[in-house]
Amino acid sequence: METKTTSDLFPAQLAERVSKCANIAVVVIDDPGKAVAVARTLFEGGVSAIELTLRTPCALDAMRRIVAEVPEVLVGAGTVLTAAQVAQAKEAGAAFAVAPGFNRSVVSAAADAGLPFAPGVMTPSEIEGAYEMGCTRVMKFFPASVAGGLQGLRTLSAPYKHLGIRFIPLGGLKADNTAEWLSDPLVAACGGSWIAPAKLIAAGDWAAIRRNAEIATAARDAVRKA
Repeated sequence: METKTTSDLFPAQLAERVSKCANIAVVVIDDPGKAVAVARTLFEGGVSAIELTLRTPCALDAMRRIVAEVPEVLVGAGTVLTAAQVAQAKEAGAAFAVAPGFNRSVVSAAADAGLPFAPGVMTPSEIEGAYEMGCTRVMKFFPASVAGGLQGLRTLSAPYKHLGIRFIPLGGLKADNTAEWLSDPLVAACGGSWIAPAKLIAAGDWAAIRRNAEIATAARDAVRKA
């Protein structure tokens, strides 16, 4: 397959907005009827970006509802594993997409579709491959805790520091380490599944989700200027 190269697979303006949001709530939704409430609750708590994972049959329906009814929230598609899912996420209104790994066919499909995309990386070869294909601004660092945490990211990315790549770590991030991650210039934003976990969504515990969002927002505000 021919490699497609682009210089702006994750446009600068979008990258800046993601960095300003700083916290991206990673959400798995089983009931699309709760999607809007989740998004509104997160926004009320200061979290204005969501990675809605394509792990459930209703994920795309949930995404459409949030895009239509909570436009102030930036909605990305997560766990995008195939070219078909790239097209589906684009149609559903995703502002961007991310994946747990680096798959050339998926990156190429995102480039063709004009869908901003950040592949998952945890090795030098994956960083170089993603960069070659046009992922020059933002990549996902996954699984962050298994790959050495923040020190692992610093060591992994050191040879590429001059390229200006920034990362969205996900996997093992928690309320008590989010501020540390966000304090490092390498980190564009933190992905957090702890902010709105599936059990709280299923229970409709909006108060708990709002509190978690407020904790994440406070962590951002403690280390980043507005």
